[in-house]
Amino acid sequence: MSRAPQKRRLETRAKLLEVAGEIVSEQGYSGLRVEDVVARAGVAKGTLFSHFGDKDGMLAVLIGTEVMGQLDQIQGLGMPESIEDLTDRLNVHIDFVAQDRMIFDILLRYSGAIGAQTDEVIAQSFIRRCELGKIWLSQMQAAGLVRKGLEPELLAEGLEAFLAHVLAISFCMEHDLRDPKAALKPFLQAWLSP
Repeated sequence: MSRAPQKRRLETRAKLLEVAGEIVSEQGYSGLRVEDVVARAGVAKGTLFSHFGDKDGMLAVLIGTEVMGQLDQIQGLGMPESIEDLTDRLNVHIDFVAQDRMIFDILLRYSGAIGAQTDEVIAQSFIRRCELGKIWLSQMQAAGLVRKGLEPELLAEGLEAFLAHVLAISFCMEHDLRDPKAALKPFLQAWLSP
């Protein structure tokens, strides 16, 4: 008895992601090669391309899934108690992205601003982090922990801008920014302090 084509397709996709995840854990995101994934998964290159378009599409799913997991963790913490607490929560993202330039490049490419599809997991994670920031900042405004006078949505977009800024500078060879987490703190203090 043969399995339904859709079920088989989903199983193949899951296998490709599993194998790619194993390779990433061994060699990092930059070390992922299509040839290694398809060889280990026992499929043709065309199969990988039919599921993800290209290697970057597969990386986008892996990276976006990781970011969503991070958001699950920090969302459960409730409202930050200070700007420093909020910064510490954003540092989880910085730790992840700063480990490999490929992560940063993929996040930018698939963020929704230039991504071809609005339903990509990275675009969803970006929107979710903005929404979470907006909720937290609204609560923090009500508690007098951050500045008032600007909409929480604008403040949350500022968080995203500062995150991207410190990460971009950390990968720029002309700058000597070794710790993007330390660089983020003064930006957020200046942007959010009451």
